[in-house]
Amino acid sequence: MANNQNQSLPIGYELQDYKIKKVLSAGGFSFVYLASDPGKNTVAIKEYLPTALALRKEGDQIVVPTAEASGSFRHGLKSFFEEGRALANINHRNIVRVINFFRANETVYMVMQYERGKSLQEYILSHNEPVSENFLRRVFTELLNGLREVHTQKLLHLDIKPANIYIRLDGSPVLLDFGSARQTLDDALPRLPPSYTPGFAPPEQYTDRKLLGPWSDIYSIGATMYSCLTRATPLAASERIKKDTMIPAEKLGKDIYSENLLRIIDNCMALDHLERPQSIYALQKSLQKDIPSAPQAEDRKHGFIDKIMHLLQKEI
Repeated sequence: MANNQNQSLPIGYELQDYKIKKVLSAGGFSFVYLASDPGKNTVAIKEYLPTALALRKEGDQIVVPTAEASGSFRHGLKSFFEEGRALANINHRNIVRVINFFRANETVYMVMQYERGKSLQEYILSHNEPVSENFLRRVFTELLNGLREVHTQKLLHLDIKPANIYIRLDGSPVLLDFGSARQTLDDALPRLPPSYTPGFAPPEQYTDRKLLGPWSDIYSIGATMYSCLTRATPLAASERIKKDTMIPAEKLGKDIYSENLLRIIDNCMALDHLERPQSIYALQKSLQKDIPSAPQAEDRKHGFIDKIMHLLQKEI
C-alpha cells in the first residue's frame, strides 16, 4: 500500500456545505484543501487519509484492503476525530481555529479558519541574516500563550517547526498542523512514515513515547528558535543521542542574541527531558527575564553570518 499514490478529492467537489477549490498540501497522512463555505468564506479542510492504509484512485471512494489495515485506519481515524473535537474547544488567537469537524466518505474532515501570510520557515529563508532577537521574543511570547492553552486542554502538538508556525499579515503568529493524531498511528503501525520532523522532534519521540509531555513541545520550540539563529535545521535528536556534535546556541550566537536568550534555547534543547523547562509557564517566565533594552540583532555586523557558517562547517 505504501507505494500507492492517493488521489485528492476533485476540484469543485461539494463536501457537505463546502466546495473544494484547490489542494493546498498532500502528505502520507492527509490532504489539506482550500474550500469555500455557503457564505463564500475561505476555509482550509484537512482530510484524514493515510496512504499506507487506504487508497482512493478517483472520485470520493476510499478502499481499505485488509482487516489489519482497517483496524489501524480506524484507530487513527478515532484519534484524528478526537483531536478535532479537542481543538474545536480552543478559541485562541495563536492557535489554528477549528470551525467544524465531521464524518463523510468513510473518513473524517477538520474544517479550519484559513490564514493569510507566510510561514516562519519562509520568513527565515527570506532574510540573509538571523531573525532579530526583538522579532523572535515577540513571536514566541505570543505563540507560547496559545501553546499554554493547548497544554491546559491535555493536548500536545508534537510537530512544532518553522513550517507549522504561520506569520499573519499583521505579524502575529499562529500554530498550525497538530501532529498528535499522527503520533497515534506511529504507535499502532510502526511501518508508517514517522510523524515527527528530524531536527525539531525531541529524543523521546524516537525512543520512549511514554515520556512525552509539555517538555516535548518545549524541545521543538527551542529547536525552532535555534533555526531562527542558524537559518538551518538543527541536528536530529536521534543523532545527538549517539554523539552530540551540535554547537550550543550560547557559543554559536554570541554577540548576536543576548546570553539570556541563548541559554533558554540550549535549555529547551536538552536531551534529558528533565533538564528542560517543564511547563510553558516556566519557559515564559524565563523569556521575560533580562530582556535587552535595545534589539542587539539589529545592530550587529554582517561578519556574524560568516562566523556562524565557519563554526557549522568546522563541526561538520
